[in-house]
Amino acid sequence: MSLRKYLTSRVFFGQVLIALAIIAVLGYLFMHWLTFTTDHGNEVVVPDLSKLTEEQVEDKLDALDLDYVLLDSVDFRGDYPKFSVVEQDPLPGMHVKVGRKVYIKINASGFSSVRVPDLIEKTYREAVPTLKALGLQEGVITYIPNLGKDMVLEMRYKGRNLKVGDRVLKSSKIDLVLGDGKASYEDEGAVDSLATPPPTVETPVNEQ
Repeated sequence: MSLRKYLTSRVFFGQVLIALAIIAVLGYLFMHWLTFTTDHGNEVVVPDLSKLTEEQVEDKLDALDLDYVLLDSVDFRGDYPKFSVVEQDPLPGMHVKVGRKVYIKINASGFSSVRVPDLIEKTYREAVPTLKALGLQEGVITYIPNLGKDMVLEMRYKGRNLKVGDRVLKSSKIDLVLGDGKASYEDEGAVDSLATPPPTVETPVNEQ
């Protein structure tokens, strides 16, 4: 039988159909195996654990066959309850496999304290980043006459003067007293001249 007749014969078409059927069966079995090994379709949505206590987190994740790992506590954040979840990974709404671990960070019990840095005679632009780096906030800014414009002259907290090294709680607002740059040497000279009495002039007495 020639090749042309074989390609147009029923035997050839039968073998092609058998080969296609085998490929389809193998493809189905492969996809079924892949689904089984990857646990595809057996996923859950990660819940929002924000502001929950560790006990509440455990109960909520157990109901979904998920586990959790406590990483660490973070600096106290006033907008979250004490010992509540501040951060989580994976994020809420993500689809994960059953048994996946959710990593959480817990809010601290309160603000920690920091030492007041030396800001005296530093400029306002230098002082503010230093405060923020320590977790402190900029408070009320007042000006007094001084040659150093925008130079820090005093640091205050709740009305009392602070010294370098004093401890305050993080997130505290530190009030700064700055120089206004308006005082001048001429003004100081004028004050000195007013304070110094004018020289006395003796009047000669006419002799008779």
